Amino acid sequence: MPRGSSPKRERQYEHIKESAEERGASAGRAKEMAARTVNKERARSGESKTASRSSTKGPSPSKRGGQRSGKGSQSQGSQGQTYDQLYEEAKRRDIHGRSNMNKSELQRALGK
Repeated sequence: MPRGSSPKRERQYEHIKESAEERGASAGRAKEMAARTVNKERARSGESKTASRSSTKGPSPSKRGGQRSGKGSQSQGSQGQTYDQLYEEAKRRDIHGRSNMNKSELQRALGK
């Protein structure tokens, strides 16, 4: 945390970092996510000396809630399940010809 950070921002940083680690992020990644989130909050509330336009415009990190986060088992995004997930489900259901199917064919075979 930057020098002069408020106790509230220190607590926020620790909470975000611990939460990310509990979700399986590495220690380095958890620290990075926490620092970026807290820095953006500081910029939005005028607590920092400088702030980029992207820090002050758009939804806050807490409001956005990971909408643009990458992959994850819970978040399927706009594309739905991955090819590997579809293939494993087809395997469980014993769908014949699955090894020759692409993603859209697997989706059709599974009724998705």
